[in-house]
Amino acid sequence: MEPTILNPAYTIINLLLWLFFLFFFLTPILRRHALNKARETLIRMLEEKLQSRVITLIHRQESVGFFGIPIIRYINIEDSEQVLRAIRLTPPEMPIVLIIHTPGGLALASTQIANALVKHKGPVRVIIPHYAMSGGTLIALAADEIIMDPNAVLGPVDPQLQGIPAASVIKVLEKKELKDIDDQTIIMADIAEKAIKQMVSYVKWLLTENGMDEEKAERIALELATGKYTHDYPLGVEKLRELGLNISTDVPEEVYQLMDLYPQPMGTQVPSVQYIPVPYRTRENT
Repeated sequence: MEPTILNPAYTIINLLLWLFFLFFFLTPILRRHALNKARETLIRMLEEKLQSRVITLIHRQESVGFFGIPIIRYINIEDSEQVLRAIRLTPPEMPIVLIIHTPGGLALASTQIANALVKHKGPVRVIIPHYAMSGGTLIALAADEIIMDPNAVLGPVDPQLQGIPAASVIKVLEKKELKDIDDQTIIMADIAEKAIKQMVSYVKWLLTENGMDEEKAERIALELATGKYTHDYPLGVEKLRELGLNISTDVPEEVYQLMDLYPQPMGTQVPSVQYIPVPYRTRENT
């Protein structure tokens, strides 16, 4: 039996096909690795400059997934677990800087992060280069100082029930007689009333924990948590200062450079929480 002689052209085509597939699959992985290293480098630069633990909570709401299907990213339990872990790895007296870019998310996850920040003994600053709505605003209210781009915005923190503003559900009871309202709506209105009271009380607690007097804290809580505005209403720097919040517009240039490293992902998701995963030691302990 004579040995089979492979066609050199056929062999070269096969080799080129394999190289193409390797390039196709490896390029996104290598690009993602390079992007993560670039982010870590900038985070380290910021930590040196600000002498603080830097944590990012960044979501790209407009990101597009496979087959052109939009992926809506928001604050979830995984985010709260990661941020809480980063805080646990930070010495109690060490300052924390949290960079937020988010449309909001789960109230439970946002509350957990806010609780951890307000209980941290060291100074806490939140930097908002573009926007931090809903749950992002709730987290920002836990900071000792909010640093925003002059054009950045926060938003109301009024509770939402199944996507419906709690304040609007309560309005139904005011506009109709009880006999004309179905039982489900009455139950929803009862839950809505409790949700608003709880959120007002919680926001007031956050602000007073950071040293704000109770009267001022209650006024801000009523402004932000009772449905006075639509849930997506943008609250700019001037309005927030008018309310009495401590707002600075001195955003470090490195924060904008960091945001450039969070481009709209195509087909894959990027990490929303990122920090240098090592426990830090204070100078006294070293």
